Amino acid sequence: MPIIRCATLAFAAAFSGLCAVSFTVPVQAQTAIEAAQELADMLDSATLNLSGENVVSALEGGAEAGTPIALWQLGLMYESGVGVEKDPARAFQYFSQIANDYADAPPRSLDADIVAQSFVKMGDYYLHGVPDAGVPEDNNRAHTLILHAAAYFGDAEAQYRAGMLYLDPNELGSNPLQSARWLSLAARKGHPAAQAKLGELLLGGNGIEAQPVEGLMWLTLAKRRAMGTSDEAWIGELSDAAVSSAPVAQVQAATHAADTLGPQFGGY
Repeated sequence: MPIIRCATLAFAAAFSGLCAVSFTVPVQAQTAIEAAQELADMLDSATLNLSGENVVSALEGGAEAGTPIALWQLGLMYESGVGVEKDPARAFQYFSQIANDYADAPPRSLDADIVAQSFVKMGDYYLHGVPDAGVPEDNNRAHTLILHAAAYFGDAEAQYRAGMLYLDPNELGSNPLQSARWLSLAARKGHPAAQAKLGELLLGGNGIEAQPVEGLMWLTLAKRRAMGTSDEAWIGELSDAAVSSAPVAQVQAATHAADTLGPQFGGY
């Protein structure tokens, strides 16, 4: 069942009692993550006039129908404890249902981003283990889930995670070439953390050929894209340190490259 752009309207209608929840609203051009954000925003305002039980009940109705946007929103709520009592086991259940039911969804379908991110969520659960959710630590399973999201769905966050796994000798081993490959894929989609780590890798040349100008370019782009995000501080520090110690000519060339090529690497 495809994700619908106007799911928020369907839920809103259900809340107001105007009609039953419908999942046949015409599809419009929007990713599932964006639709989920609209739904989250609507729920934030809806709770001013509705009890939390009604909100959860409406979402559960969508989840029972197998609608990924409802499953995803419930997973986030139970994971964070926002609007419901925190319950990692239930959160994992919702994320795993999306991944299991939609594992073969077309990579460019509207619900592909939510499916890919559900694989990443499950990978995180297995990577660290969540005893309260009955999820054991299982690095091999975690790697498989994250790499599926990275390779099949081409998800930028998953590709970034894959790149980081190949930099950790305790995970997929220290393999800078493989790391650079995955980080580059995510960086070209506009993922700021991937751009920063790729820049650092290329600048240092640890295990790969050093390319200082390109490395500085990626760090410059990363700092610009990270503004206003939770990654702003560490990316800014990394970029500033690299720029301050680089030759002026390299910094100028990197800045020009960032200005010229930056628009190609849109938001992920």
